[in-house]
Amino acid sequence: MSENGEAVARRAEARSGEDSAYVLSRGVVILFAVACGAAVANVYFSQPLLVTMGRDLAMSPALVGSVVTLTHVGYGLGLFFLVPLGDVADRRRLIVAQLLLLVVALAVVAAAHTAALLLAGMAATGLLAVVTQTLVAFAASLAPPAGRGRVVGLVTGGVVIGILLARTASGFMADLAGWRSVYLASASLTALLALVLYRVLPRRSDAPPTALRYGQLLRSTITLFARERLLRLRALFGLLIFAAFSTLWSSVALPLSEAPYFLPHSAIGALGLIGVAGALAATVAGRLNDRGLSRRTTGIALTLLAASWLPLAFTRSSLWALAVGVILLDLAVQAVHVTNQTLIYALHPDAGSRLIGGYMVFYSIGSATGAIAATSLYTVAGWGAVCALGAAFSCLGLVLWAFTRHSTPDRAAKVTSRSEG
Repeated sequence: MSENGEAVARRAEARSGEDSAYVLSRGVVILFAVACGAAVANVYFSQPLLVTMGRDLAMSPALVGSVVTLTHVGYGLGLFFLVPLGDVADRRRLIVAQLLLLVVALAVVAAAHTAALLLAGMAATGLLAVVTQTLVAFAASLAPPAGRGRVVGLVTGGVVIGILLARTASGFMADLAGWRSVYLASASLTALLALVLYRVLPRRSDAPPTALRYGQLLRSTITLFARERLLRLRALFGLLIFAAFSTLWSSVALPLSEAPYFLPHSAIGALGLIGVAGALAATVAGRLNDRGLSRRTTGIALTLLAASWLPLAFTRSSLWALAVGVILLDLAVQAVHVTNQTLIYALHPDAGSRLIGGYMVFYSIGSATGAIAATSLYTVAGWGAVCALGAAFSCLGLVLWAFTRHSTPDRAAKVTSRSEG
């Protein structure tokens, strides 16, 4: 490794004084989690609504498909171009500004009467929804080193709940009041959150920790990847686990809408409620990481991830098998994800936004890869081939862990957790 445990601890301790006068209460952590879930949900609201949107605006099937594509493209661009700003700007002002701009983007989507306006609004929504990652980095910076894993776990739990419930919520709301009501409601909630966060989050009185120009800031993100082996390793874990995650969630509706189930969209969307169990893993993984057990947590979670595809393979004959597989997969993915974010943030707390933003670019690549591969594979080879693909992504992650486990810094996490004592 390029950094030993003591060096990681020193960097974490140095940064922890940034807002030392601010006490991060459980209520504020929950507020962070709610804001993260509400923001990231905007990326996924459209998925059950595409057919209705297309009919309303007379869009061709190809143009309707670009709604999801542009949203994710915007999100990927935001990860690289907007999230790093959290290391040079006042995060409180940055978060509030992004949320208010997100309100405007959501209002444009809700009011769109042409395909061009809808697509522009969706791209802007994806771009600004990366405020989620700025919130994660801010929460990590406010947490004491000894409890950082717990805080990141709770906040990440809000993210996974937002992702999994977005499709369910948008489907039900669209049935009740039309697809535009989904974005009007989200705009209202986002505006409320902007006001609350403006009043609750701490005002930073000192100068920004990093005096870099914007171009230098973006280049430094790449430099961090070149310099930090742990960051590269954890980014690869992130890519593989979210490729597996997306393999399931982008294609599971296909077998459920066919024989023998013929489930309606609302019932398929409700499957996300089972996946919310993954939020529990986020909190537990954070606490284990605070105890210096990141390597063990990663290994166990990746083993569960690989094992989850066995019950998932029996989806066509048993909904119980599907439920068990979904729970195992979501628990595993969130456990690794929280461990990844906690470890990489501790590398350079003064560059936390760049680290988390750069890591999440790999998340986006993995998610896109899993979605494209799974839906294409299902068309030509069926559900069994999709499960084999998901198992392959999962096993690659487990093999990567097996070959690198001795360089995973359990000791660094443990030293960081004790730096206050």
